[in-house]
Formats: sequence, C-alpha cells, structure tokens
Amino acid sequence: MSQSEQWHAVDAYLASRLSPDDEALQAARRDSEAAGLPPIAVSAPQGKLLHLLARIQGARTILEIGTLGGYSTIWLARALPEDGRLISLEYEPRNAEIATRNLARAGLDKVAEVRVGAALDSLPRLADENPPPFDLVFIDADKANNLHYVEWALRLTRAGSLIVLDNVVRGGRVLDADSTAPDVQGTRAALDLIASHPRLTGTAVQTVGEKGWDGFALARVLA
Repeated sequence: MSQSEQWHAVDAYLASRLSPDDEALQAARRDSEAAGLPPIAVSAPQGKLLHLLARIQGARTILEIGTLGGYSTIWLARALPEDGRLISLEYEPRNAEIATRNLARAGLDKVAEVRVGAALDSLPRLADENPPPFDLVFIDADKANNLHYVEWALRLTRAGSLIVLDNVVRGGRVLDADSTAPDVQGTRAALDLIASHPRLTGTAVQTVGEKGWDGFALARVLA
C-alpha cells in the first residue's frame, strides 16, 4: 500500500468511526459529483471538525466563503441553533444551485442561504447590511484572494470570533517564497497577516488524508 493509499484508508477508518456521512451528506456528495463539480470539498473528518469548532464556539452566526456543493455548509449549519444564521458565498451559479438544493434536502434552508457572485463583490454588500458580527468564518474559496478574505473576516467579526482558513500547505508549495503561483502568494500573504495583525492570534496545522497533504490555519479575533 502506497503512502497516499494509506492516508485514504486511515481517513476512511476515522470517518466510519467518528464522522460517518448520513443520507443528506451522502446525497450532497453524489449530486456534486454527478454535476461535475471538482472533488475539492472537505473530507468527512474535516467536516466534523468544522462542526465541532462551531459547537465549541457556541456559534449563532457563521460566514462561509466558498460553498461548492454545500457539503461543508451542511456540517457547519448543523452546529447552529434553530434561530442561527449561516451565509455562504459562492462564485459559480451552478454550484450555488446544487448547494441550495442540498441544504434544503438536509432541512437547513431556514438557517442557511447561498449568495451568488464574486465574494469580493458580495462581502461589501453584506457589510452594508450591518449584520451582527459573525462568530465563525470559514474561508475555502480561490486562494489568490485569501489575504482579502481574511481582511473582510476581520471587519465582519468581533472579539472572540474564530476564522478558519483552509488549504494553507498546498502540498508543501507554501514554502516557496519565490513562487509566482497566485494560490501560493495569496496563502502566504494571509498567513503573514494572521502572524502580524494585532487583532489576531493563530496557528496552522498540517493534515494528510484523502485530500492529500495540506492543512488549515485557525485564528482567533482578539479585539
């Protein structure tokens, strides 16, 4: 068994014991695959981690940047109370359509909504609504704009809020300070901001599994 196959096997074992997909989650995966969406949604253990972080946080409001087919959205929305609110921003109308259908099938359409358009256009409009500060922000969109997404997350949160930034290791490519790849540049800039911003304290964790070698950053808003 290769190392990659072993990572997949361990992920499958952990998911079967601790975070098995139920019917709604399985359907979300199937519909996303059938529609040709890229297989880049979080894994089941990662989805359960997001769910637990939201529960630990006592989140009542969640902002997600990057919806895809709504798999991670379901995990996050299930952590909310009945009067909670989740807003997810998705660039591709087709993805948003699939995600909205998946959320409705999971019985979460009363607490979760998907807004279509470029996030850097949607975020100023959202700020103009003057929403209550978000308790948790999950960023999993185009990596080139990670710096801007973290900046917006700061504007839309409060002291004690949590920001989760996915895919920060990029198979080790994050090490390359000379890289001209937009995803590497955007990720490094976002990590630099978390490291230097007086309102943030954070860390990053490497992960391996069915998604390969990657990781996520976790930052808490201080003030």
